[in-house]
Parts: sequence; structure tokens; C-alpha cells
Amino acid sequence: MEKEINAGYTITDRLIVGNAEFVIGQPDTAPAQFVTWKCRKDEKDYFWGHYLGDRLTAFEDLCKRALEEVEHLRLLQQDQNHSTRVEPSVKKRHEPER
Repeated sequence: MEKEINAGYTITDRLIVGNAEFVIGQPDTAPAQFVTWKCRKDEKDYFWGHYLGDRLTAFEDLCKRALEEVEHLRLLQQDQNHSTRVEPSVKKRHEPER
């Protein structure tokens, strides 16, 4: 795999959840030693960086962000299931003819 660099940070880890991708970046030198970013799957336009001081905290943040995306997708799925569910037809009471 080719080494990937964004804004001077080498991407070391990634998690893909649905159409979202979360990564950890580590620079050779910088005040914040690690960053986690979000991007769209198969795109390299990283955004919403969280800058962190150590690898363990960065890994924890990466996992937390990925789990938040899982929960978001789960809620969307539940909403879709509720909106597409067809209510059973209610039987009409048979009225006697007059």
C-alpha cells in the first residue's frame, strides 16, 4: 500500500463505516502529535480534525467517531424501517343492507 500523507500527517490507521472513513494521522514533527479526520469513503478530502497528544487517545477518538457513525446509520435504518412499514388493513365492519 502506498504511503498516504495529508497536510503533513502520514495516515497510519483507518476505519470505514458505511460511506464514511475515519483516519489517524501522525506527523514527523508538530505540536499535536496525532490527528483524527473524517472523510467520505474513497475520497481524500479530510475534515473535522481532532488534534491529540498521544497515540492511545487518538485511537480511542478514532473508535469513538466510528461508533458514533454506526449509531447514526442504525437510527437512519430504524427510521426507514418505520416509514416503509405498511400498516395492516383494518377490516370494515359489515353493515347489514337496508
